[in-house]
Amino acid sequence: MSLVIKGGHLIDPAHGVDGKKDLFVDDAGFVVGVGKAPAGFKARKTIEARGRIVCPGLVDLRARLREPGLEHKATIESEVHAAVAAGITTLCCPPDTYPVIDTPAMAQMIQSRAWRFELAFIHPLGALTQGLEGKRLTDMEALDEAGCVGFTNALAPITDTLVLRRAMEYAATLELTVFLHAEDPWLRNSGCVHEGESGTRLGLPGIPEAAETVAVARDLALIEQTGCRAHFCGLSSARAVAMVAEAQKQGLPVSADVTAHHLHLTEHDIGDFNTQCHVRPPLRGTHDRKGLRKALKTGVISAICSDHQPHEPDAKLAPFAQAEPGISGLETLLPLTLKLVNEKLLTLPEAIALLTHKPAEIIGVDTGHLGIGATADICIFDPDARWTLTEDKLVSRGHNTPFLGQEFRGRVTHTLIGGKLVFGLDTVD
Repeated sequence: MSLVIKGGHLIDPAHGVDGKKDLFVDDAGFVVGVGKAPAGFKARKTIEARGRIVCPGLVDLRARLREPGLEHKATIESEVHAAVAAGITTLCCPPDTYPVIDTPAMAQMIQSRAWRFELAFIHPLGALTQGLEGKRLTDMEALDEAGCVGFTNALAPITDTLVLRRAMEYAATLELTVFLHAEDPWLRNSGCVHEGESGTRLGLPGIPEAAETVAVARDLALIEQTGCRAHFCGLSSARAVAMVAEAQKQGLPVSADVTAHHLHLTEHDIGDFNTQCHVRPPLRGTHDRKGLRKALKTGVISAICSDHQPHEPDAKLAPFAQAEPGISGLETLLPLTLKLVNEKLLTLPEAIALLTHKPAEIIGVDTGHLGIGATADICIFDPDARWTLTEDKLVSRGHNTPFLGQEFRGRVTHTLIGGKLVFGLDTVD
């Protein structure tokens, strides 16, 4: 249904738009006017956005939806509802489902399940190796044709360097992007926290920074050898992002993202064994957090993601080392990013770019912008709304977050997908 989003402050970093402009959407769900209606346009509905920010729908590069295989934690249905409540219109699903996304049939099943709900778009990441076992390569060409937007072995390490080289060569031949989780499994060993002050105080086995940097060094050597386009997922240390920055200066086709929680928390937030802060990679020191923030500002890191991992309550009740790692992060992705704006680290357009067109470019999907002809995937939020995160406000089935009880500034009021209102706190005329 044709509509106009009226009186809002439109921010579309991909097109350099930052100002008060109306946005016009046609019956087919495409943007047909920015600031001015096209000739003959007649809106059948109006969304009043005065005092609000209108921007492209958010793009999240990593969200585990737990289906298939772990439906006791969450489902595609529950998590896409959480996504649109958070202004997220596009999600990437890693392949570590049960069964693994290593065949075209699995990739198509994930997408068809998402299409049934007509909410957030889900783009699967295909497995690099069959069963994520690190031995035999998948048919990446067939997975690409089935809709996979990249390839990764998720958190399962490929310990055979020759297998990883062959995977990168295969991906480079087809101009596909490989998503890398840089972690040396032997250096990680049985660690569960950063090897630092807090881990030592609590007597918990640590994961050294070298577990990440050694893996980054290996991967960069193979990227240079093969010419593969690669993306580093969830870097956690200042040294690792410095290595990626140097590789970018040398012209290597590499990009990187960071999770929202690593930009705000450190090892000290673990306190006295707070399992909600058990994540992988671990929360590191203050120096590392500063390095990640600097890399955002300089453009070395080009996306912020939620790394959404919903869990049932029991998963976090075990002792720290045995508790399952991960944070339910969809609904804090935008407010945590806006917090960086309030802290004067980023401008609002810079922050929105890290959540929209920049991650969209990494996966090669035409979304994250609101130019003429673009699909009207839109997020509208009130930048001044103050609210407290409580369990009853979480739409996700996973309530495992260390941010419960915290006050945030900035809240989504409307989400549109293809011009269709799929979430709204206010009425629409």
